Amino acid sequence: MKVVVTQPSLSWEAAHLAAEAAVRHAESLGVRINVGVTDAAGNLMAFLRMPGAFPQSIQIAIDKAYTAGGFGFPTSKWMAVFGDDEGMKLGFSAQPRLIVFGGGLPVRVEGQLAGGIGVSGASAEQDAECARAGLKAIGADDIQD
Repeated sequence: MKVVVTQPSLSWEAAHLAAEAAVRHAESLGVRINVGVTDAAGNLMAFLRMPGAFPQSIQIAIDKAYTAGGFGFPTSKWMAVFGDDEGMKLGFSAQPRLIVFGGGLPVRVEGQLAGGIGVSGASAEQDAECARAGLKAIGADDIQD
C-alpha cells in the first residue's frame, strides 16, 4: 500500500510567468483584467491586477482558477456538465467559489493537472484568451475553452 503520493504542481516561477503573460495579452487587447493562478488544490500561487481592472473581478479571477484547477476542465464547460439537471445547476451554483462561466482553464503539463488559471475583467472570451496566453507562456498543454 502506498502511503504517500506525488502530485504535479506548478512552480512559483511558472505561476508568476503565466499571470504576467495573461496581463501582457490583455494589454494587447486593450482590456484590463485580474488574473489568478492556483495549484491543483486551489491554493493561490500568483495574482496580478491591472490598474483600472474591476475590483469586483478580483475574487472571480481567483475562483475561476480554483474551479478549473480543482475540477480539471474549463469553467465554460460547467453548463454542459449540468445539462438539463436543474438540481445540479442549483446545487453547484450555490457552492462558494464555483464559477460556471468562461475564463478559467486548468493548467496541464503533458496531460497532468498541475493547477488552474483564472482571468476576469473582460468578456468571457477575452478572459479565456488571456488565460490561454498564460498557458502558452509556460509551455502548458493548450486547453480549448
